[in-house]
Amino acid sequence: MMKPFLRLLCLLVFIASYNAFSQKNSKPAPLVLWYNSPAKDWMTQALPIGNGHVGVMFFGDPEEERLQFSEGSLWAGGKGANAEYNFGLKKEAHKHLPQVRELLAAGKMKEAHELANKELTGVIHEKKGNTPSSDFGAQQTMGDIYVKVSHQGAIADYRRELNISDAVGKVSYKAGNSRFERVFFGNYPSKVMVYQFASSTPETYSVKFVSPHRTQYERFENNLYTFGGSLKDNHQEFETVYRIDTDGKTAFKDGILTVTNAKSVVLVHAVSTDYVMKFPDYKGNDYKKANRATMAKVAAKRFDALYAEQQKDYHSLFDRVALNLVSQPQSTPTDERQKAYFAGKADTGLEELYFQYGRYLMISSTRPGTMPMSLQGKWNDSTNPPWANDYHTNINVQMLYWPAEVTNLAECHMPLIDFTQSIVEPGRLAAKEFFNAKGWIVNTMLNAYGYTSPGWDFPWGFFPGGAAWLCQHMWEHYAFTQNKSFLKNTAYPVMKEAALFWMDYLTDDGQGHLVSSPSYSPEQGGISTGATMDHEIAWDILNNTVAAANELGIDPDFAKKAAQTRDKILPLQIGKWKQLQEWREDVDDSTNHHRHVSHLYALHPGKQISITKTPAEAQAAKVSLNARGDDGTGWSLAWKVNFWARLQDGNRAHKLFKSVLRPVSNQGTNMANGGGSYANLLCAHPPFQLDGNMGSTAGVAEMLLQSQTGVIELLPALPDAWPAGAIKGLKARGNVTVDEIWENGRLKSVTLSSTIAQKRTVKYGDKTINVDIASGKPKTLKTQDFQ
Repeated sequence: MMKPFLRLLCLLVFIASYNAFSQKNSKPAPLVLWYNSPAKDWMTQALPIGNGHVGVMFFGDPEEERLQFSEGSLWAGGKGANAEYNFGLKKEAHKHLPQVRELLAAGKMKEAHELANKELTGVIHEKKGNTPSSDFGAQQTMGDIYVKVSHQGAIADYRRELNISDAVGKVSYKAGNSRFERVFFGNYPSKVMVYQFASSTPETYSVKFVSPHRTQYERFENNLYTFGGSLKDNHQEFETVYRIDTDGKTAFKDGILTVTNAKSVVLVHAVSTDYVMKFPDYKGNDYKKANRATMAKVAAKRFDALYAEQQKDYHSLFDRVALNLVSQPQSTPTDERQKAYFAGKADTGLEELYFQYGRYLMISSTRPGTMPMSLQGKWNDSTNPPWANDYHTNINVQMLYWPAEVTNLAECHMPLIDFTQSIVEPGRLAAKEFFNAKGWIVNTMLNAYGYTSPGWDFPWGFFPGGAAWLCQHMWEHYAFTQNKSFLKNTAYPVMKEAALFWMDYLTDDGQGHLVSSPSYSPEQGGISTGATMDHEIAWDILNNTVAAANELGIDPDFAKKAAQTRDKILPLQIGKWKQLQEWREDVDDSTNHHRHVSHLYALHPGKQISITKTPAEAQAAKVSLNARGDDGTGWSLAWKVNFWARLQDGNRAHKLFKSVLRPVSNQGTNMANGGGSYANLLCAHPPFQLDGNMGSTAGVAEMLLQSQTGVIELLPALPDAWPAGAIKGLKARGNVTVDEIWENGRLKSVTLSSTIAQKRTVKYGDKTINVDIASGKPKTLKTQDFQ
């Protein structure tokens, strides 16, 4: 029991912090990751900045800064790597599908799998001695900018930081009697990265660019450095340029730019490639012209103007949401703070930081007009990154975008939606060749060159549900924004085609139900006559597409047929140990702790299961989740945060959230239980994957607000660890902005606002009320309204 004095103290702290939090003109203390030593390792210690297009990791070594960067469209593989590349297609593979189904019907599972693995797998072409090793390709690093600085004297007062409130990286220190400071940021409106090096005394700097790719040209003219290069395997061309602004004297020789007698060096950096997001060629961008246009746009903009522009742009997004968990000021470096937190020291400030870090990373790596985030977002230092740094569609790329709508960053969702539109055409070919079905599909591994076919080995490679899952993001964008023009012109046509695939592919099981046969539960278990996740995804796309048709008042005949198909899908099955079955066959192992918990898709991110509408299935999902355990990879832990939030167990969700922050240093692949976060707070699978960061941010939002059932539920999974707090700016479906304040573990007030006049059902605890929200007029409810 908390002593009365301590309870009063906490209350006073909350009141003081909330007063500052709620004042429009007040500026809360910045959210900062900081360290008292330079980074030595890219994956675990370097800090990420970006402008949506380009991701940069900075290290902060006083002697030589390393600015490693990658651009999202720089991809090996595709037709340029091999003339035989054909998007993974295997001509008329579908002719073997009836035999696979016959073997399954006869209970010959081994034979069915062997035939499917031989005839229904996608095609890649290996290339000896090549990196990456096949024409599937991989996302690529572009290279590194190194900046050496002359020093006199020992280094002191060192600090390296990433201020996510402002999206600015800084390095500061003393050398002898001189002060040095570096400031780094990404500017999305001008499409540049900016790096400032400043010193209190004139110094000598040397700048060089190093790339693992072929050099086509390199020059320095009129304070502009230009490097043109190409990839070795597919000859994709790119160009990186930077302008230098300095008070020193410059000289360029042998690829090194030397700046003497300088107190200030500013590099304004731009990147472009020849990639075009258009099937089938994916080539044709005039990247040199694009860079010329970018540099012309910033020709008159110096550091202060670029910084002011960046701040205005970033704050217009980041400041929409603020979370206050009544934290105390901290003077401990972030890596030490993380260790103390996981050892048991309460630190709600670190939890606030991690939540907002996900939003920072999203704003920095996915903006309209950019490539979508891949497994590592926009940060990659390798020519052969883990899992090709691709777009895994059996959980990972979708999890990357879970925070977009609910944390009020709907614009950041658009690159995934644009990319989804771009793969419909190759997805049609894959649906036809492999399954002789209408519509379109994408499977587990997706590259930048239209590879929508199944992977080249099963079980991991078989997942035609990827397309329908991507379409859920289109529906969710509409559900949150209520943009009917988007629904009609963008989402609905793509959703309808994804639904058509399932209307063709599902087969009658002879007992009046439709099943997905053959199917595999992602990355584990054997072949099945009905993996539960397939059924849940089919139900979801059909349900959402019917709702979309009804919203638009179109396609009544199609909507009727789609609804009939949806309603014939095999219902969710509860197995012999009361679990939610992962397959049609009741073969779940209660001792299985596999990272994938795919059969709970209907609980999250789907909405087929809820604790109020389908309590038996919700209880079965809970049994399955308990059996899977509370360990896993980083992204698996993050998914479990969301699962427990949907089950409205805030303490269990918080426990999993804490596990995501577990300090990890291992960079090797651990497919079982190595999840956590590195010292730079990037999530560890391991190795590094950004999905765990984003899934955790979404999980915190789910703990505080839910609306998937159509009801706005307030504080549905509030943990005991957060007895008092406030959050402003979260989004509920229906385009409602929600601000909540709570004390002593109970709601104090909520303010609902919308640009659309609407009647909504709002729930807190066991009490449900109906609320009228007028357009542009916030509606505030107090505790007593729910009594």
